[in-house]
Amino acid sequence: MPTYIFIDKKTQKEEKIFMTMSEMDEYRKNNPSKTLGVTSPAIVSGVASSRAGYGKPDSSFRDILKTIKKNNRGSKINTFD
Repeated sequence: MPTYIFIDKKTQKEEKIFMTMSEMDEYRKNNPSKTLGVTSPAIVSGVASSRAGYGKPDSSFRDILKTIKKNNRGSKINTFD
């Protein structure tokens, strides 16, 4: 679920609220004195490595991927071997 920032039109105070999109729509209907603030999405991409750039996930996560692949016949999940 995303975190939304609402700004009170009178006081200019910001309020951060963690809710679903449908809850946000309802909140906006019930609070006309507040406007939705500008935010940027939190984007996660790749797996950080101790080396420059991106690399393999750590060994414990690779073990989990191997177990998933073993227990799901025909799986093409990448185990980073």
